[in-house]
Amino acid sequence: MTEYKQIKLDIADSVATLTLNRPEKMNAFTGTMMVEMQDAFDRTDADDSVRAVIVTGAGDRAFCAGADLTPEDGKHVFSSGEAVEDLSDPRVRDGGGLLTLRLYQSKKPIIGAINGAAVGVGVTMQLPMDIRLASTKARFGLVFARRGIVPEAASSWFLPRIVGLPQALEWCMTGRVFDAEEALRGGLVRSIHEPEDLLPAATALAREIADNTSSVSVAMTRAMLWHNPQYDHPMLAHRVDSRAIYTLSRGADAKEGVASFLEKRAPNYPARVSSDMPAFYPWWDEPGYE
Repeated sequence: MTEYKQIKLDIADSVATLTLNRPEKMNAFTGTMMVEMQDAFDRTDADDSVRAVIVTGAGDRAFCAGADLTPEDGKHVFSSGEAVEDLSDPRVRDGGGLLTLRLYQSKKPIIGAINGAAVGVGVTMQLPMDIRLASTKARFGLVFARRGIVPEAASSWFLPRIVGLPQALEWCMTGRVFDAEEALRGGLVRSIHEPEDLLPAATALAREIADNTSSVSVAMTRAMLWHNPQYDHPMLAHRVDSRAIYTLSRGADAKEGVASFLEKRAPNYPARVSSDMPAFYPWWDEPGYE
């Protein structure tokens, strides 16, 4: 896929910026947007020049106003309109979940720059992003109970891990819209910025990663922090840590990391995510949809 209809993908100076690009619809989520975002993350994972991905929305009103309630071609709003006899049928799978699972698997760090209204899937798509920054204009709403459905996009897994169970329950059960200050207090976002300062702040954070770290180290660290907390004993995390340290300490990036520190210069890490991840990566089993 080379041309996108509902997103934009710009890559410059090691940073990719993915913009949800339906400003006339407040960047409302559609099946087309889902497919295009999945494709964009396939591209950023495969592109060794990309060190971090920023996700934001076009215009000054919304990041993503949730699912498009007047969807393309008259399709069903929240799920497939096709009747199935078996709920294991792939047609049952929710589009927000297909997207968040793809973001969860990203090998590159993801920074959300939440520039305006974020409702429904506009919030839940943020949850597998690693760091979220918000504009003072941002508003958030996990409004599913007010639409007669439930939180989707695997948010029942992501949200309590990010903000804690009591906060997740309150936001989801009330379905109310809340402002950026409450999102900050609740731990959903890292910081709040004036609208004109939001993308520069997100870019500065992306630059800090791109200019100072090993891409392989970051990819491994991201995977470890997302996957290892699920283990029921720290020994299982210790196994992964030990294998990773043993393997990476013998690689070119570790040599460069030490040399650049001792020589007081900027590092130039040679390893690439596309070719130099440890042989035991990935160390987890990806479950299928059943």
